[in-house]
This record gives sequence, C-alpha cells and structure tokens, in this order.
Amino acid sequence: MSKAGLTTSEGSPAVMRGASSPAFLLAQVGAHAAAKFAERLKGIGLVPAHAGILRVIDASEGLSQQALGAGLNVLPSRLVVLIDDLEHRGLVERRDHPGDRRSHALFLTTKGRDALKAIGRAAREHQAALCAALTDDERTQLAQLLRRIADQQGLRPGVHPGFSRLRPS
Repeated sequence: MSKAGLTTSEGSPAVMRGASSPAFLLAQVGAHAAAKFAERLKGIGLVPAHAGILRVIDASEGLSQQALGAGLNVLPSRLVVLIDDLEHRGLVERRDHPGDRRSHALFLTTKGRDALKAIGRAAREHQAALCAALTDDERTQLAQLLRRIADQQGLRPGVHPGFSRLRPS
C-alpha cells in the first residue's frame, strides 16, 4: 500500500475493511452530497440552513419563530441569528403574530420566493448530478429504501438532522 494508504503497491485502489458496508456508504455519500449542495447554495449566496428555513416558512407561512425552532430542533438564539440574516437580506419578513403580541410570524418576501426558486433549481441540478449513475426506477427504489431507514430511525420527514447540530450537546 502507498504512503497515503489508499492504493496498493501496484497502484490499484485499496478497499479498506468496512468500506462497502451500507452504513459507511450512506455516511460517505451523505457527507459528499451535503458538501456539494452547500457549494451550489454558496453560488446563490446561501447556506443549507437558509434553504431549510425558507422551505419551511414557505410551507407554513405565518409560523412563529418559536414553532419554527421547535420543528427544526434549533436553539432559539441560533434561530434568531439565522432569521436576522434572512431578514437583513430581504428574504424573510417578521410580522407581529396575530394571536400573541410577544411572538413574530414569519413570511417570505418576493425576494425570498425568488431565492426559493433558485434553491429548487440548485436542488434539482444537485440531485441529477448526484444520482447520474442511476436510472429513474433505481432512483425511485433508492428513495423508498432510504425513506424506510429514515422512518425506522425516527427522522422527521423534510427536516435535515443537521439542524439539531445547531444546538449544544
């Protein structure tokens, strides 16, 4: 094996023990996919947390910051920073919550809806590039299998577990 430990002395790839296990491959592809998606979002001036927040606000306009934070499992002080940034960029608008004067309701602005469209385009391009080796039927099958794993693991549909990393352990 070479100094780097990634090829044999003949130059062929060395397969490390466990490198073909489903758990390792999920982690490897997941980390790669997350990094590549972040690169695509960087091109439109956003980060993955922005994309997730905009998507949830779009699906539930008028949602309070508290409800958003609870749904995403984000520490309130971290969410305030993210919402402040989105508001500063003109993508999100805080309005007084009609049922609670102490709360803010969140709404997308026109610019926020445009950003969400750009995120959608980036996500479709990302999926096409990431799954280029699969047929449409294989993509469907993969999605079904991953959904079963996500459900069994208790992951919230549509909520990236990375949001919970925005909380202290």
